[in-house]
Amino acid sequence: MSKLASLAKDTAIYGLSSIVARFINYLLVPIQTARFAASGGEYGVITNVYAYVSLLIILLTFGMETTFFRFMSKEGENPERVYSTTLTMVAFTSFLSSLLVLGFIHPIASAVGYASHPEYVAVMFVTVAIDAFMAIPFAYLRYLHKPIKFASLKIINILLNISLNLLYLILLPALRINPFGIYDEQFTLDVAFVFYINLFCTVATLLMLWKEWGTQGFTFDRKVCRRMLSYTWPLLVMGLAGQLNQAASQILFPYFYNGSPQEALAQLGIYGACIKIAMIMVMITQAFRFAYEPFVFGKAKDQDNRVTYAQVMKYYLIFTLLAFLVVIGYIDILKFVIDKSYWEGLRVVPVVMAAEIMFGVFFNLSFWYKLTDRTIWGAYFSGIGALVLIVTDILLIPHFSYMACAWGGFAAYGVSMVTSYFIGQKYYPIDYPLKSIFLYVLLATVSYMAMDFVHDHSTLWLSIGFNTLVILLFLTVVICRDFPLASLPVVGKYFKYQQNP
Repeated sequence: MSKLASLAKDTAIYGLSSIVARFINYLLVPIQTARFAASGGEYGVITNVYAYVSLLIILLTFGMETTFFRFMSKEGENPERVYSTTLTMVAFTSFLSSLLVLGFIHPIASAVGYASHPEYVAVMFVTVAIDAFMAIPFAYLRYLHKPIKFASLKIINILLNISLNLLYLILLPALRINPFGIYDEQFTLDVAFVFYINLFCTVATLLMLWKEWGTQGFTFDRKVCRRMLSYTWPLLVMGLAGQLNQAASQILFPYFYNGSPQEALAQLGIYGACIKIAMIMVMITQAFRFAYEPFVFGKAKDQDNRVTYAQVMKYYLIFTLLAFLVVIGYIDILKFVIDKSYWEGLRVVPVVMAAEIMFGVFFNLSFWYKLTDRTIWGAYFSGIGALVLIVTDILLIPHFSYMACAWGGFAAYGVSMVTSYFIGQKYYPIDYPLKSIFLYVLLATVSYMAMDFVHDHSTLWLSIGFNTLVILLFLTVVICRDFPLASLPVVGKYFKYQQNP
């Protein structure tokens, strides 16, 4: 239980900071959607470019975060040498790739559809290269169990980003003052400023991490490098395939949408804005991942490790299903995060959130092949999921627009999750509490259907009131079934008395 308490503590810190950071980051959505109307397609450009970014960050880190934790806790490895070698490898690949991209910027920009704006590609690639390098010092903070510093730097980065977005996208254009402080009646800002601001914030964060990378030295051990690369290359394939499940739709959409390029970007912008509401599930999964990865590798030698993994799976699902119901229950309030011109796409939110829950389960299941050094299986599972998504997008985007993207992700994560579970039970069997898990999934599904029905057949406030009752009912079932009420403060005295009058 002490191990679970430690995991809960780290998850709480990572989770709270992640939620705070994401909440602050949400402010970018109303700022940018207010500045760029849906019909203009600029937010579609942002969505499309950041989809490429999400793939590039996986490519440039090439699975080294997970590999780093594996080797830092592996017998016979020198942690300092592992860290320095990892840092050197990622620094070298990030720097070299940046030089190559900048050297061939025009053909690359033309290939991704931005021939007239090569600066979009140049600025964002340099930003991604720096982010990839910073991933290792941030992983080192997690290894050292310094979640407060980790969280603080992430939040500072976002606060700086928000401030500069407000200044350059809202305040200066409203005052007709250009970036040089000169009054200009015709002054407007191009969407490129979003990317310039991101680059500035990334460089600022890099400097704040100086102690973690600037004072360590860049020594390199070839033998350690070879061992790490043999472990990590399947993780790279898995990471790329897994990220394709999130990014492929935003990349493919402009190519397969049945309409003009401008309309495609406008529709993509609506999809990109609306899935921001669903990203609360990404916050939870990310917070869980930050704490769970070092926890799993550290507990791998314990005799009760499989029992603990099974318990964690159940509680992860309970919490994410509760979060799903809360977001759906108050969607009519949360929708004000984005501009009204984007509201037509809100129907993607429940589908995307359900897909993210399955991705979290898949991540939880993934440790069987990481702990047994069969990482190639992760590449297989993610590859199959990516194939399902791409085929779904190509076939259905021309007919169902961005809804095809949402359901494609749902199908992809579902396939990856199911295949990982059944094959994992062969190589690393864990007795998951399937009966309890299925009960909560069924209860959440019925609750969602009831919410949706009442929403369509009642007034706004009646719907919100009903949704609140449903959420409280779900929470009551959870408390009665899976949380020890007798251990709670104040009310616990009553339950103890009932058990022992």
